[in-house]
Amino acid sequence: MTEAHPHGSHVAQASAGPEPDSGSNASLGQLLGEVTRDLSTLMRQELELAKAELRESGTRAGKGAGMFGGAAVAGHFVLLFLSLALMWGLAEIDALGLGWASVIVAVIWGIIAAILALRGKKEMKSIKGMPQTAETAKEIPPTLKPGDHTP
Repeated sequence: MTEAHPHGSHVAQASAGPEPDSGSNASLGQLLGEVTRDLSTLMRQELELAKAELRESGTRAGKGAGMFGGAAVAGHFVLLFLSLALMWGLAEIDALGLGWASVIVAVIWGIIAAILALRGKKEMKSIKGMPQTAETAKEIPPTLKPGDHTP
């Protein structure tokens, strides 16, 4: 019985030999089709991720640019009111009411400009680009290498 068992399994292996070859040709085509579909799906998903990350970065860049634009307008008003203050202040040295009022308004605009510039700078620093796309794109080449099963 001990000899029959090894011969029986050897015979079963030998008879199973030609079947996987014919089956492996069909399954090889199926596997290739699956790999192609999976790769196509992966590339579509990566593209969607990149689009989402670009939208988020674009929104942040827009906010930061808007803050810088606000700072530029406020800076313009600083120059305008300082110029008016200097003009009226020098014209009315005896009565400083109008000139000093213009200086106060100009200082307020200066504070607004500084706040907007700092917020714009903070918004620009928070832009991260496409970190998830970059990370997952790095994982694609090792996945496509046959025989490389390192985690």
